[in-house]
Amino acid sequence: MHDHVAELAGALVTSQRTDADAFEPLLADSSRLAFRVAYSVLRHRQDAEDVAQDALVKAYRHFTRLRDPDRFRAWLVRTAWRLALDRRRGDRRREAREQREAAAPEDSASPGGAPVEALLARERAAHLWQAIDALPEKLRMVVVLASIEGHDVADVARLLALPDGTVKSRLFLARQRLKEHLQWMRTDATR
Repeated sequence: MHDHVAELAGALVTSQRTDADAFEPLLADSSRLAFRVAYSVLRHRQDAEDVAQDALVKAYRHFTRLRDPDRFRAWLVRTAWRLALDRRRGDRRREAREQREAAAPEDSASPGGAPVEALLARERAAHLWQAIDALPEKLRMVVVLASIEGHDVADVARLLALPDGTVKSRLFLARQRLKEHLQWMRTDATR
């Protein structure tokens, strides 16, 4: 019986080594992607690093469940996205701190007006991110990957396991909603 237990243990170690060998090239190829997806949701470097690491650990633990290794990147994107959303929902204190920092008065009396312009740019960026955050998840994910991360439609379709046409229509809808949501900024700028 002792020989049988040793044989099973040896098979388990060999299986784990094979999984690790298959996982390493995928990890090297996708680790920055997990960070970028998490950062696009959280917009806070340390939180994004934590979420990306959690996503990679989760991917490693469940790697044997993945049927098609070619779909690893899409699987990792969805995992990182969901973990980042969970982190953001649970971390309202960080969000409140960022809002306080954005509302802090700048030294607008300096010559050249650069601090005022910087404050206005930060305010516009905050409004844009609020509008993006208000989008439904399926539209938000497409906008972040295509418009912010710079992936083309085919890459987004592959990452999210969607047809190209679906990505295009979601991108169109998301841009329309953002335009409607941010319309007031254009009317304020013309005054």
